[in-house]
Amino acid sequence: MGRLIAFTMPAVQNSLVIDPSAIAELRALNPDDGDEFLRDIVGIYLEDTPVRIAELEDCLALGDITSFTRAAHSIKGSSANVGAVALRAVAEQLEHHSHMHGLTDVAGLIAKIKVEFARAQAELNSIVGR
Repeated sequence: MGRLIAFTMPAVQNSLVIDPSAIAELRALNPDDGDEFLRDIVGIYLEDTPVRIAELEDCLALGDITSFTRAAHSIKGSSANVGAVALRAVAEQLEHHSHMHGLTDVAGLIAKIKVEFARAQAELNSIVGR
């Protein structure tokens, strides 16, 4: 019989919605454009993430674990790219849960993703002046 390996999530500081170092890194990629690149990346993220969240809900309704896990993974990766640390952490938790346990008891995590996206959206909009 195999050994169980405990999976622990890194602690997320509740007050940190967007990691300023990730924003600085994005700005550094095109430092002389007046934040145009940053606005473009943030705009794509803010348009795509609700689509991925809807995909989570659709996959849950259809019982499609593979696509559900992929959508959670996509949210995790794109959130990491823009420094949405709290959202990334919840998406990682959701991805792991769906991979290990299927779609049982994921509704609460989907609700957390929605809350964290709203927080990230507000802060990112503030950062890029939307």
